[in-house]
Amino acid sequence: MKHSLDKSHFYYAMSKDNETALKVNTGDTVEIRTHDCFQGQITSQDTVLDTVDWDQINPATGPIYIEGIRRGDVLKVTIEGITLDDRGVMLTGPGLGVMGEQMEGMEAKMFDVDAAGGHVSFNGLDLPMNPMIGVIGVAPEGDPINNGTPDRHGGNMDSKKITSGADLYLPVFHDGALFGLGDVHAKMGDGEISVSGLEIGSTVTVTLDKAHNMTTGHPVVIDEEGIYMMVSHESLDAAVDESVRQMIALLHPHTDLSLSELTMLMSLVGETQINQVVDPLKTARFFVPKSVLDHYNISFS
Repeated sequence: MKHSLDKSHFYYAMSKDNETALKVNTGDTVEIRTHDCFQGQITSQDTVLDTVDWDQINPATGPIYIEGIRRGDVLKVTIEGITLDDRGVMLTGPGLGVMGEQMEGMEAKMFDVDAAGGHVSFNGLDLPMNPMIGVIGVAPEGDPINNGTPDRHGGNMDSKKITSGADLYLPVFHDGALFGLGDVHAKMGDGEISVSGLEIGSTVTVTLDKAHNMTTGHPVVIDEEGIYMMVSHESLDAAVDESVRQMIALLHPHTDLSLSELTMLMSLVGETQINQVVDPLKTARFFVPKSVLDHYNISFS
């Protein structure tokens, strides 16, 4: 069954206490409208940025309660498509991102987005877009977590791999999962070093189902290229190390390799990568190509 959820249903922190906006069954598809990460507060480059309410940042549309999903399950989110609005914004300034200490003032930049053409212009430089979802997740196990922070529940992972055609797997900490998403970008590079991608409103279509042969305590993405384990931590070093350990723990039971052999294989073919380095927790991903999954007949579909 297909449902729709408009962007009047939103929240700023993922929590088990959020009031359900929509109930669906496993296997249902939902068309979700989202605000941009500034909730439409920046309408031109002349917007007085000192008046931006920083408590109204990263709204996620939802939450959606999925009947048949229970605590301890893994939620499979298939991203069917991302339709972008026609205008987006970027922002940077003092205290924001990697370069924040060198910035003298807040500055916004507006973009007209050619969604049909798949390109956007940066001062005349033509750039191919890569639409992706910045904030996506379920209610965390304990206290609420603001949407600007990633963790085991998902949240603000800011991964360009969370895009159309990908499957995202999330550990579930409460019955119904309480799923939501927002903070869509028309374009962003790994790291999101300015603290902003090309922020834009959107319509995202997802199918929500129960994963039957995936066991994970951290978000996992699978696409046509392979599989990614995503881990967030205050230390990027720690996030990288744990993403490797978690990937090996996920794949090991599906192979006939010893731990030493699998570790050597991961050193040959695996890749440590970065989602973002600007949130309260930094997010790393460890990638294994599809050819390895195919060789060992590993499938999580």
